[in-house]
Amino acid sequence: MSNLTVAVLAPNDYAKDLGKKGTTSDITFYNMKKGDATVTLIEPTRYPEKLSSLFYAISLADRVILVVDEINAQFGECVLMIQSSGKSAGIIILKNYITADQIAPLIGGTVLEHYEVMEEDMVGLREKLLGIAVKMTSHKKVRESGGNGAVPVDHHFNVKGVGVVVLGCVAQGLIKKHDMLKVLPTEKTAQIRSIQKHDDDAENAVAGDRVGLSLKNIDAEDLDRGYVLTNDPSIKTASSVTAKAALVRYWPAPLKAGMVIYVGHWMQFLPGRLENVVVEGDWRMPTLTLKMDKALIYPPGSHAVLHYLEGGKLRVMGTLKLPAQ
Repeated sequence: MSNLTVAVLAPNDYAKDLGKKGTTSDITFYNMKKGDATVTLIEPTRYPEKLSSLFYAISLADRVILVVDEINAQFGECVLMIQSSGKSAGIIILKNYITADQIAPLIGGTVLEHYEVMEEDMVGLREKLLGIAVKMTSHKKVRESGGNGAVPVDHHFNVKGVGVVVLGCVAQGLIKKHDMLKVLPTEKTAQIRSIQKHDDDAENAVAGDRVGLSLKNIDAEDLDRGYVLTNDPSIKTASSVTAKAALVRYWPAPLKAGMVIYVGHWMQFLPGRLENVVVEGDWRMPTLTLKMDKALIYPPGSHAVLHYLEGGKLRVMGTLKLPAQ
């Protein structure tokens, strides 16, 4: 079985004509299945009220569907979030007589200029996504050999007769039934009792799979969204990081110590206070020292997305290249 995860940036419930509705919170999941191929669709249910909702949906996704029914600040914010998250594959659906020529200047120089532009056709879109997922199944064996795994938790709960269950997408590597996993950022460990993928039992899961994990040796109150289950010893936790940032081209002024910035990585959206800003040359490429209330969990050298919630119509700041060691 292979899974394709797609963020659907559109009016709420747009994906109801594509898949079966699943877990709903600030993000809503829809599921499609054809043979061994599955597609997970994610809508940012609380966006634009909650910017974190948009970040989570895009962060989890392999691809993005952006429905453009109006060219406004919300469209611009979605473009900046997709670009900052580095999501290079996707589809743009134009509505309300908006043309490709109208949006071309607004997405030029971003990953979106390479997205496929389609007219709205829900049947055709569904078949296209399932077709991509079917092709992915042939690469499954290659992906299974991808080293130690990591699963950021997006939902967790107790199930009577089963115990603690967590939901998440495998961010990297491979996990297997009976694996012992660290529960970062805590000192606890948990064992995988069972793995389900789209309600089917499985012996293992690889990067990109949407999973439900039944766990042993852990209580639901010991977990939180953003925690990471992993057998990868290289995964880091840190409440303070010093790293190079790249601000979006629209950012109006240099950053200053004391600002509160939100760091988005995997299923984390953590506030951090700027303790120091060092500029050498371009002020849009500063080195930042951020102190956070909670530990950030990340693979060395990965990228995070920076947000400024007091930025009005410009809340996506840019990216942060996290320390390599």
